Amino acid sequence: MPVTSVAIAYDCLFPYTTGGGERQYRAFATELAGRGLAVDYLTARQWTGAAPEEPGFRVVAATGPLRLYSADGVRRSAAAAAFAWGLFRTLRRRRHRYDAVIVSALPVLNVLAARAALAGTRTTLIADYLEVWRRPQWSRYAGRATGTVAWFLQRVAIALTPVATAHSQLSARRLRAEGLRGRLLVSPGLIEGGNPEPETRDAASPPFVLYVGRHIPDKRVECLPAAVAVARERIPDLRLVILGDGPSAPEVRAAIRAADGDAWTDLPGFVPQERLDELMATAACLVNPSRREGYGLVVVESAAHGTPVVLVADEGNASTELIEAGRNGHVAASAAPRDLGDAIGRTVAGAGALRRSTSDWYREALATRTIRRTIDAIVDTVRDIRGAGDDRPRAERAENK
Repeated sequence: MPVTSVAIAYDCLFPYTTGGGERQYRAFATELAGRGLAVDYLTARQWTGAAPEEPGFRVVAATGPLRLYSADGVRRSAAAAAFAWGLFRTLRRRRHRYDAVIVSALPVLNVLAARAALAGTRTTLIADYLEVWRRPQWSRYAGRATGTVAWFLQRVAIALTPVATAHSQLSARRLRAEGLRGRLLVSPGLIEGGNPEPETRDAASPPFVLYVGRHIPDKRVECLPAAVAVARERIPDLRLVILGDGPSAPEVRAAIRAADGDAWTDLPGFVPQERLDELMATAACLVNPSRREGYGLVVVESAAHGTPVVLVADEGNASTELIEAGRNGHVAASAAPRDLGDAIGRTVAGAGALRRSTSDWYREALATRTIRRTIDAIVDTVRDIRGAGDDRPRAERAENK
């Protein structure tokens, strides 16, 4: 049975808010619309006046404006509940309109709201898990009481998920460990269609290390100055450029002072896309010391410029799955200054050969790690379920004919 209409539900919309999830879901909408499907993007209002007219898909406000994060960078429970309620009401009114609904499981209340709204319909519900957290991680993020409730709701949402998508083997393993019994699709990657092949440029002189992202505790931006100070023992003219801002910014500035890094560190904040592209293209390497990532889009974006990446090994960091050590970057054993600094030093010292091999890695990824292939798997699964009238895999149904 053909798939003709799809809804995507997420409380943010790029470019009104920026981040990996925002870019991923917009790319999903664009790819589905490009196949001739009617696509609605259900989100919170992030604009003034009428809903924006986007090429190929329709934007539907499920709620009014929401303040998603607290002052310390934690997602607000009140905002999560408000969007889930708005999503429930919106899908309830449109419950027979869509062949499939792709709902972000961040926050997990979205999955419960969509499941309740679509009960009794033939609409296929697909829950997209950007990350899957264990109970201790929830407690560290939101406190013991709120974190325990969030972890329990995640368990319930996973148990009620008929089709789940994940973007790393780490998330796939955790979904099964947390109780998923439905179908599981692990995407090959999230590179957007139409991206050009990389044009490898030489790193700037003097060389600089680049960080791109929010300044929140889980990103561990404050560990960079001490690590770069270690790398400067090997590469004395190495500089550090830290983009972005956030609640951890005071700790970052304090760490710069502690490492005597004021003379070799730049903090330009947020920059226009053209300037970001220039910095990514000419950095000796991009460093992301985050302790948790569900995919690691920044690795792919950096590789698109031929720039290798340094990451930190951590049990919650799925982006390390994208690194082939010595080919497109290195993974430090920890965020300790010596471990991370040595990995940065190795990467910068070998930047010439690494930039060429990073570009080669990205050329291969353009053919194998794309959103198009991810959407292929989602659409095929929806057709399979709708054509069968049940949720058994195609091979299993054929065996029982």
